[in-house]
Formats: sequence, structure tokens, C-alpha cells
Amino acid sequence: MRRNFWNGVWRVMRRKPSRMAGVVIILGFALMAIFGPMFLPVNLPGNVNAITQPPSWAHWFGTDPQGKDVLALVIKGSRYVLLTAAVTALITVVVGTSIGLFSGFKRGRWDTVLMRLTDMKLTIPGLPLLLVLATVWKFGSPVQMGLVLGLLGWGGVARAVRSQTLSLRERGFIEAARGLGLSTTHIIGKELLPSMAPYIAMNMLIAVTGAVYSQVGLFFLGVLPYESDNWGVMLNLAVFQAGAMITPNALGYLLAPLLAILLLTLGIVLVVDAMDEIFNPRLREE
Repeated sequence: MRRNFWNGVWRVMRRKPSRMAGVVIILGFALMAIFGPMFLPVNLPGNVNAITQPPSWAHWFGTDPQGKDVLALVIKGSRYVLLTAAVTALITVVVGTSIGLFSGFKRGRWDTVLMRLTDMKLTIPGLPLLLVLATVWKFGSPVQMGLVLGLLGWGGVARAVRSQTLSLRERGFIEAARGLGLSTTHIIGKELLPSMAPYIAMNMLIAVTGAVYSQVGLFFLGVLPYESDNWGVMLNLAVFQAGAMITPNALGYLLAPLLAILLLTLGIVLVVDAMDEIFNPRLREE
């Protein structure tokens, strides 16, 4: 069964080269975040003779106002950005899925209480709350940032998973499991969860893009401590310090992090498109 599944995955991925490109893009960013900073010095050297230079063979995206290579800054910044996104996606999916599954399967009082809490969570505006938290918490590590973003972003996943659970709990295989006297934990873990695995996996990938936008936006607004290795800080410095909107030489400093965000988002969108067909038998047969 596993062999047939992976053969099907390979068939779906080969059907559209763009899907393979999405996998390559995501793997490329993952490898860049893990290994890239290892090949660069902890503090990138600046060059006073090459301040805010345009793209060239020596510096593909030019240099920043301190004479540092922009591409190296993007590579170093990828670790913070992607680690934060990974932690955010993990917490969002784990918390949202757990609450949604339990609420939808149990129903009754548990469902009422958990959904009221979810509704309260959804009514809290995320950006203003993050701005307030940033004044008292400096988010020094990507794990801290991912923890906060994840705890603020699980509401939508919980609601969606609950809807799926309410639909599946009336299916024949769930009724059969109940008739056999299987425990709630077994039914949720062995029967319901595998059926929703594709949906959960896609939500995890989508949560990655949301986390990237959120943290980059906060750094761009300047409400978090400046770390020049972060993509959001690069955008802030490119616009407000290097004058990238009016200075052609600084355009590469602005475009490099924007292209990184665009490519990462594109890779995720292409993989989500492939996952929809992989886990949907009707689309796979077509």
C-alpha cells in the first residue's frame, strides 16, 4: 500500500513540472536556512569602499549601506525566518487540530465551551496585539516568535477541522468503530485523523506563509529589535535608510528579500496544488 501511494505521488508530481519546481524551491530554502549560515562569518564584514553598490558579478544583489553583501544577508536571515515559520505552523496545526477534533467528536458541552473560546480568539485582532506584545517582549529567538504567532493563529484551523470532524463522525466506518466499543482516543487517532491528514498538511504549509508575512511585517514596521540578518529588517533599512525607492543603487537591497519571500510563497503554493491531487482520488484518476 505504501509503495502504491508513493508511486502515485511520483506520478502526480511528474505530471506538472511546476510541482517538482515547488518541491525544489522549498528544499532549497530549507537547505539554505540550515547550512547556509555555517559557511558565512558570524558578523559579515563591511566594506567602506563598496557602500550601497548596485548588483554586480562580485555582489549579485549589490551591497547594503555598510558595504555588506546583500545575498549573504538574505542567506543568514533565512534561518530566523524559516525557523519561526516552522514553529508557528507546528503550533497552529497541533493546537487547532486537537481542539477541532475533540470539539467536533465530543459535541455537547465540550463543543460549546471550546468553540466559544475559539470565537473569542478569532475576534482578537492579531496585529495590534502583536504590536502591544512587542513593547514588553523583544522576541529575541525565533522559537519565541513562532510560539506567539502560533498561539495567535490556531483559531481558523480549529474551526475548519471541527467542520470536517462533524462531517466524518456520521460516516459508516466511525459508526462501526463505535459499535466495536473502541475508545475515543483510538477513533480520533486511528480513524478520524488519517482521513484529515491531507487537509491538515495543507493548512500547515499555508500557516508557514502567514508566519513569514507576519514576522517580516513586524520587523519592517520597526517594532522589534533590529537584526540586520532578518528579511523584514532588510526591507526596512532598504526603504528608510538606503532610500531604495529613489536610489537605483539600493534597488537590489530591496528586491533580494522580496524575491526570497515571493519564491518561498510560490514553492508552497505549487506543493499545495500537488497535495490536493495526491490526496483526492477523483483528481488523481483524472
